[in-house]
Amino acid sequence: KKRAFRKFTFRGIELDKLLDLTNDELMDLVTARCRRRMSRGLKRKPMALIKRLRQAKKDAPPGEKPKGIKTQLRDMIIV
Repeated sequence: KKRAFRKFTFRGIELDKLLDLTNDELMDLVTARCRRRMSRGLKRKPMALIKRLRQAKKDAPPGEKPKGIKTQLRDMIIV
């Protein structure tokens, strides 16, 4: 018997649709603290982290997990 994996949803929206959302549509889903942070823009350190994460994801072979990135940004919004 094949095992059925649980679909990931965030506030009732599946992962495929979440990835297609614009920033404004995503802001409607998150809490007030995250909306405030996103509306004020990201500073230099969070943008550098996002750049490193994108690079690690690009360097990873297809279907594999990217390499872990070390950071000390404890208040970064995880999207």
